[in-house]
Amino acid sequence: MRKTDINEAAAAVRDFFRAKGFNEVATPIIAPAPIPEPTIEAFRAGNGFLRTSPEPQMKTLLANGAERIFQIGSCFRKNEKGRLHREEFTMLEWYEKDAEYLNLVPFARALLVFVAENTIGTTEISVAGTIVDLDSDWTVMTVAEAFAEFAAIDIETAVAEDRFEDVLVEEIEPALPRETPVILKDYPAKSAALAKIADGVPPTAERWELYIGGVELANTYTELTDFDEHKRRFARFAAERAELGMTDYPEDRVFMDALCSGLPDCAGCALGMDRLVMLLNGDDRII
Repeated sequence: MRKTDINEAAAAVRDFFRAKGFNEVATPIIAPAPIPEPTIEAFRAGNGFLRTSPEPQMKTLLANGAERIFQIGSCFRKNEKGRLHREEFTMLEWYEKDAEYLNLVPFARALLVFVAENTIGTTEISVAGTIVDLDSDWTVMTVAEAFAEFAAIDIETAVAEDRFEDVLVEEIEPALPRETPVILKDYPAKSAALAKIADGVPPTAERWELYIGGVELANTYTELTDFDEHKRRFARFAAERAELGMTDYPEDRVFMDALCSGLPDCAGCALGMDRLVMLLNGDDRII
């Protein structure tokens, strides 16, 4: 099996998206402020911050009439270290108007099959000694189903005791099937970030993550569009960051004005290009 690199993979991604009618965009690397998520810390750059994601700028484009857009570019996050993390990494992010999170599952599958065929010449990859066929039927399970099958405690207890992320990383992710790509969907509402909350008992976030050979590769939402709920979540994020002693970010007025003007119904996905190349090459770490 031949190997690929980030440039060849990016070229294949661009070919795929253009054939699907998406427009490529390029937004600034220095942003007024990142989204204040309490799990991510940004680098300061002049009077702003190096972007942790192009999400605010791309959603601003959606609020101003864009419908199907994608971007490949560098993002930056402090304290990201280890075999699967870098403080500077390459992100593919795309958004589609009038889509919801489950629409993006077959789309992501078609994308990965196309990229694999046009880079390494096969859809079969080796991850830690296990052969995974990207063109096979993907495994789809809810987070609640994964907890019931793989965790020592149920999901309600994990959320109530603020142990959800720990159990997910320590018990669920290592136990996920390795022979096929896995979609883990319908996260607890508390883990919604900026995803839409679906009606239900209990309510869940319209969110999925893609795992290949146990490696998290992509994160997808039906995007939150309600302006008032955005403000409430940002206030909660800011309070959590303050408790953790993290940077107090200013408000991104351009982004907030765009949200106020009306973000259309849409779904978005962020996919790590460095991890994708790692998986395609059968490597065990980002090079």
